[in-house]
Amino acid sequence: MRSATRTALTSTRGVLADLGGAADLGVGVEILAAGRAIAGAPQLLGLLSDPTADPAGKKVVIDRVFAGQSVATRAVLTAVAGSRWSSHQDLLVGIEDAGIRAIAASASSDTSIEAELFAFETAVRSDADLELALGTKLGSPAEKTALVERLLAGKASAQTIAILSHLVQQPRGRRIGELVRDASGIVADEAGKLVATVITATPLSDGQAARVARGLSAKYGKDISINHVVDPSVVGGVRVQIGGDVIDGTVSTRLSELRLQLAG
Repeated sequence: MRSATRTALTSTRGVLADLGGAADLGVGVEILAAGRAIAGAPQLLGLLSDPTADPAGKKVVIDRVFAGQSVATRAVLTAVAGSRWSSHQDLLVGIEDAGIRAIAASASSDTSIEAELFAFETAVRSDADLELALGTKLGSPAEKTALVERLLAGKASAQTIAILSHLVQQPRGRRIGELVRDASGIVADEAGKLVATVITATPLSDGQAARVARGLSAKYGKDISINHVVDPSVVGGVRVQIGGDVIDGTVSTRLSELRLQLAG
């Protein structure tokens, strides 16, 4: 991520934080819907992402185009348009980031959106037909949204359903696994946490998972949300991925490294 976009994201997140409780679930849904509308209107996207365009003029356009949306939604969109982004696509990233954060912040303390997102990703990964239905470019956004709602009705929070419904409508070239992991990272960051994917050959006990979380928390200085994957092919040990960091202590990796050494 280039420096202009990092600065723009920080600025937009500050505006969102200042809105406090006004940026609720409904506002988050509106922000994501606005992002999809902007993505589908190249001329509007070009104007809002143009760093040379007058910010006041951009606000006028936003207020006119999104007159039916809440004041909070238009404030966030104005903040996004008033920032300098490294590319058109990065502006859409900024809108998505803001929408997901607003939705995540509206969840009750006993709702784990990260866990629900991970459960959905796991279910999709294990069903090739479902993965194809959600990932195909031939399916309509409305059909994909309806499928998500049918699958998660009564099984996930309104927040998780809203996030996933958006993601399948606007994948921006990402596969479903990447979509969910990106969203999960944003949700965790909004809560001041990191998401760690922990892969082992056999299931971890609650005590083992807690020890892994404590160790990672000490290393990274943040609370850790664990997504546990059981993969017999790793043979033994633990593989941990947090963002771009990978800690691989699995037997399968050590055997592969040994084979390479012997071959050399």
